[in-house]
Amino acid sequence: MVENMVGMYSGYIQIQNKDYWNERTIDNSFTVNMNLQKKISNSYNVSSFNERFESFALSAANNLTRGTIVIGANLEKENLFMNLNSKIVKGFIPENSSSNILISDGLSEYYNLRCNDSIVLLGQGFHGSSASGIFKIEGIIKFPVPDINERLIIMPIKSAQTLYDAENRNTSLVVDIKNKSKVEKTIEILKTNLDEDLVVMNWKNLLPELVQTIQADSAGGLVILGILYMILSFGIFGTILMMTTERIKEFSILISIGMHKIKLVLVVILECLLMSFFSSIIGLILVTPVRYYFYYFPYRIGGKAASAIEEYGFEPVIPASLDLNIALNHISIITIIVLVCSFYPSTKIFFLKPIKGLKI
Repeated sequence: MVENMVGMYSGYIQIQNKDYWNERTIDNSFTVNMNLQKKISNSYNVSSFNERFESFALSAANNLTRGTIVIGANLEKENLFMNLNSKIVKGFIPENSSSNILISDGLSEYYNLRCNDSIVLLGQGFHGSSASGIFKIEGIIKFPVPDINERLIIMPIKSAQTLYDAENRNTSLVVDIKNKSKVEKTIEILKTNLDEDLVVMNWKNLLPELVQTIQADSAGGLVILGILYMILSFGIFGTILMMTTERIKEFSILISIGMHKIKLVLVVILECLLMSFFSSIIGLILVTPVRYYFYYFPYRIGGKAASAIEEYGFEPVIPASLDLNIALNHISIITIIVLVCSFYPSTKIFFLKPIKGLKI
């Protein structure tokens, strides 16, 4: 879910003017000099960054109008970040030196426009200047998020800066990181390297609705996980119960020939742990090819369910995760369950009377 939304648009980290988030106008944009670029590029865990210029414009074509989101960016970098190639349905991605644009599939259908047609953009430029221009459509892209797909225009950043009379200014820097789990540490280091008039924002600040959705989804997932662990616990306990009952005579003989009960308890607990460990490892090995398959070829939801998911702004796919920590966490929980269940044979051995046990 996070990778789907964050990786597609906002990025894990953005650098903005300190006033931009509260008042999202291009008057709160900032300039990026070589010194700032070096500070960001050399920062911990930063793989790359892309300059963006975002604003609003009223678009017009074929006697129709619609408000649109205008994004200016280095399209070569943006292609790597947003994977624009996979979203192209017609035409091509413009060169950075070009003045041509990309428009979303929903916007092209609304205006009945095709590649090589033109569209008019009207808006307010930097410090109240007028922003207007006619742009040729070089490509049409389709986004899985309906709201974006109905009103998005992407153009080379120089064209956007010229349109809004904001030469060399940017509204944000989208920072891509190497290790997604170290977002907070990366932000803290970036903050120490930047000027006071700039702020570093993580995806949780940029997408608060997504955070709420994840929290709600996690709550439901914990309930399901609790039920699964309950079923698993009864299965493990049943196995240990049968194993203990079938070996009462064996335990009685071992105690009769002089084996201390504490040693026997430790042996039984070790047997339970080894059984749990090897079962978990075998299960992890068997499921690994399946995880990789569904990671690279995620299950795609169809029908009405797909439409409902798209309305919430997510691509209708269910990908697998390759994060090994997930499996290790579950193995740890299963180990704890086995230790708790091994309390039964331990108690049984401590209170076992060899003579009575041999008669069973």
